[in-house]
Amino acid sequence: MANPSHLEAVNPCVAGRVRAEQHFLGGKAEDRSRVVPIVVHGDAAFAGQGIVYECLQMESLRNYTVGGTIHVVINNQVGFTTTPDRARSSMYCSDIAAAISAPIFHVNAHSMDDVANTFRIAAQYRQKFNKDVVVDLVGYRKMGHNELDQPSFTQPLMYAIVKNMNPVRNVYR
Repeated sequence: MANPSHLEAVNPCVAGRVRAEQHFLGGKAEDRSRVVPIVVHGDAAFAGQGIVYECLQMESLRNYTVGGTIHVVINNQVGFTTTPDRARSSMYCSDIAAAISAPIFHVNAHSMDDVANTFRIAAQYRQKFNKDVVVDLVGYRKMGHNELDQPSFTQPLMYAIVKNMNPVRNVYR
């Protein structure tokens, strides 16, 4: 479903649509494997917006469950211009998923082999256990928050390193 914003408002809409599609496919309530919700989050939004936690904590409720959601966190390590140590009390933006004992996979987004393996494991986990799972893709934004942002103003050390990194598209051809 389209989500033209970082506001996470699409999360319950995705769950509702998936639940409806599961229902109308005529499958048994126990078999929710035919339609799998995948929700993409930004790192700061995943940690900081209450709607994310509200959807997470309802994942096992009988009249709500969709048999597990695969949550993908696009983690650029900087919530707009704020470093993690100034944005939240926990170490990782995905730590809120520990409240429901969801497995959280932190993976280097720059290593496509590791990313592919992590997604395979996450999909297998979701299908086998019908529970939420989180893939925290730890990477960077080459140009900062948007094309008009100059990230070296607020993150000079990180972006001195990013400036010299070989883009993933050049590494995996």
